[in-house]
Amino acid sequence: MEKRLERLESLVALQDRTMEKLNDRLFEQQQQIINLEKLVRRLAGKVRELDADMEQSGGLDVPPPHYNG
Repeated sequence: MEKRLERLESLVALQDRTMEKLNDRLFEQQQQIINLEKLVRRLAGKVRELDADMEQSGGLDVPPPHYNG
């Protein structure tokens, strides 16, 4: 009976460590997701700015001045 109790205590301790590691990893991944979402928002804003600039400047349909066609 004593050995069974020690084994159960050992398994519980192992599960506790495993849950702590998983929780730490989950926290790290959430931080990465937050950082990536910020980056995506910044990049999307830059793309919108570039798109607006392209529309104001006439876009890509205007050939360069040196184009001989």
